[in-house]
Amino acid sequence: MAPRLSMGPARRGITVLEQKPMDTKKTALRLLGYWARNPLVVVLVFLCLLLSVGADLGATYYMRSIINRFIYFGATDIPGLMRSTVLLISINLCGALFTYSQSAITVSLAQRGMKRLRQDMFDHLQTLPLRYFDGNSHGELMSRFTNDADNVQLCMEQSVVALCSSVLTFAGLVTMLLYLNRILFLSTALIVGLDLLCFKVMAKKSGEYYRHQQKALGEVNGEIQEMMEGLRVVKAFSHEAQAEKVFREKDAILREAAINASFYSGVVMPLTNNLMNVGFALTAGLGGLLSLLRGFDLGGLFVYLQLCRKVGQPIEQVSHQMTSILSALAGAERIFRLIDTEPEDEGGAVALISDLQERRRAVESSVCLTPDAALPSWLWRIPKNGRLTVAPTGNADFPWGWHYAMGDDKPRTHPIRGRLYESEDCWYQEVRGAVRFQNVRFSYVEGKEVLKGITVYANPGQKIAFVGSTGAGKTTIANLISRFYEIAQGHITYDGMPLNALRKDDLRRSLSIVLQDTHLFSGTIYDNIRYGRPDATDEECKSAAKLAEADGFIRRLPGGYDALLEGDGETISQGQRQLLAIARAALAASPVLILDEATSSVDTRTEELIAKGMDALMSGRTVFVIAHRLNTVRSANCICVIEGGEILEKGTHDELVAQKGRYYELYTGQRVMD
Repeated sequence: MAPRLSMGPARRGITVLEQKPMDTKKTALRLLGYWARNPLVVVLVFLCLLLSVGADLGATYYMRSIINRFIYFGATDIPGLMRSTVLLISINLCGALFTYSQSAITVSLAQRGMKRLRQDMFDHLQTLPLRYFDGNSHGELMSRFTNDADNVQLCMEQSVVALCSSVLTFAGLVTMLLYLNRILFLSTALIVGLDLLCFKVMAKKSGEYYRHQQKALGEVNGEIQEMMEGLRVVKAFSHEAQAEKVFREKDAILREAAINASFYSGVVMPLTNNLMNVGFALTAGLGGLLSLLRGFDLGGLFVYLQLCRKVGQPIEQVSHQMTSILSALAGAERIFRLIDTEPEDEGGAVALISDLQERRRAVESSVCLTPDAALPSWLWRIPKNGRLTVAPTGNADFPWGWHYAMGDDKPRTHPIRGRLYESEDCWYQEVRGAVRFQNVRFSYVEGKEVLKGITVYANPGQKIAFVGSTGAGKTTIANLISRFYEIAQGHITYDGMPLNALRKDDLRRSLSIVLQDTHLFSGTIYDNIRYGRPDATDEECKSAAKLAEADGFIRRLPGGYDALLEGDGETISQGQRQLLAIARAALAASPVLILDEATSSVDTRTEELIAKGMDALMSGRTVFVIAHRLNTVRSANCICVIEGGEILEKGTHDELVAQKGRYYELYTGQRVMD
């Protein structure tokens, strides 16, 4: 979690900064760009601020004239006193108006700036590769949107303006105190210096103890969270006494640290206030002597004492606001670090065309090199200025192919299995879903290979299954087809083209994926199924649900398809969530279907029902099935047994059983998958 601005001692007069920005100037200027998009509005804010401070000081100074004219010498000029009173009220009202205007404009600027900053963060998160999320915990990323963003917002709304106000106020106070009486100012400066020294010493001492308190508090909170999450296990093993003992020990450490931190942070304000009171008394006494001996006017003495009371406030405010600003800048620096993270490479220039009208226009404006009257359901659009060129293959079944070199290999021609069209500036190829892995090697962590030279071919309409122990590399293959990760060595082709020639978004639109860990979004059943194809009608959603055998349980829910799901679908079972994920994939109707343990959370009866619908769902599509239950892969055209990142066996169900190897052992129960 990100370091936070501690708020405990701040209420007693001390703020402790746990982390400072590494590059204060650069971060401040960049953050200023979000806050101050319109320079004229910023000028207006500081003009209102200046007038507000001026009105406050001016109203105080105007009391000198009122006291000297109407109080010290007696109130004989009643009309003049009334006019002076009205003027004093008017000055204060103007100050209030300027303060309100400045606050309203500042809040508007801050909220607009934070909206842009949050939007930039969220938009950039969508562009980051999965490797980034593997290396950064969700809690840490959420802290950018919560803790860090809150600190930045507070800084934008209050701290910057409050700091400027305090500086202007302090400068105005010093100027007026010097103007009123330089001798008295020397005594005031001495007391303020002592006050600052005391504050600095106490703050340093309190800060040390407060950091200990924060560490102890984190350990206590972690212990509470761990116990609550594992309460079922605690009770199951009768571990309550041990849990209480550990908590008491951590809580005692927290108590000791909190006592020390609270003592020093609590004593600083009474100590500094009493110093200021002593200083005020000395200043009042010295001012009285000056009035008697040097003719210092009573009104001037009154105003000086009033301003003397205020002189410590901006100093304390500057201390607090600087701490808040530095904390906000540290948070902003972490936010900008996220925004500056290199986004995921979008990949090549090959785009997908799925819209009916676009497909029809593309076909009508092109020459078909493989004559066929039917309109393809999906098309790839391949620019002619890329590395792909069309060449004859000499094969009667597949007369055309893509000619290119992959890596250090010599150029070769890869057959095009679908219809091919040529226009003036591009080719259009039917999407068939032919996927090929050639000697693919991959590592999540450098030096630890997950896949070791995988070679497998999936022709259009074929069903390829992967079985093996947990961690063998089955799901990794699905991740690589989707280009969630990039391979280290080897080649992957899709419809004869290198996978990295396809735009990632378009590649993923051509895939339907049912993951083992199903995620549902807050919304209706309709909304969650429609995630597969946002423009789908209600009837199409219902048809997809029927295909996935989800229609029955949906209709039994209160509200049916309009039932509201929240908290990742916690009101329905895990199996029902997986049925909705299958319905979502069915609605997408993509040429390639990936099923990653798609039926792992359903019972045997439901699995049999799904199998009937899955046959229709998989018809005409290239399907990759990752499964533990071997009865779900018996109908596959090719079953690959993977262990340790390598393919041990490959073939149909009957062929593998006849070999009596690893698959035979798994199928007959002589060996169990981990």
